[in-house]
Amino acid sequence: MGLGGCIILIAVGAILTFATDWDMQGVNLDLVGIIFMIVGLIGVATFSSIARRRRVVVPPATPVVEDPAAHHHRRDGYSDGYGA
Repeated sequence: MGLGGCIILIAVGAILTFATDWDMQGVNLDLVGIIFMIVGLIGVATFSSIARRRRVVVPPATPVVEDPAAHHHRRDGYSDGYGA
């Protein structure tokens, strides 16, 4: 069930609970509406947590250009000829 189905469950549950005054023998429509709303909220929470885990970070498509003047050369005693 996707996000749209969850929202529809919440809407139908709210309509059954708050906007109708139907009476059915053996069925409490207010309780059915509340159950629909709870199931819809659980579905929205589950869908959002799954969608958050599926999110993938895409690296930038443009290449990174490094400035050669920005490199700091470390003097370690071997690269300048004294340790050879």
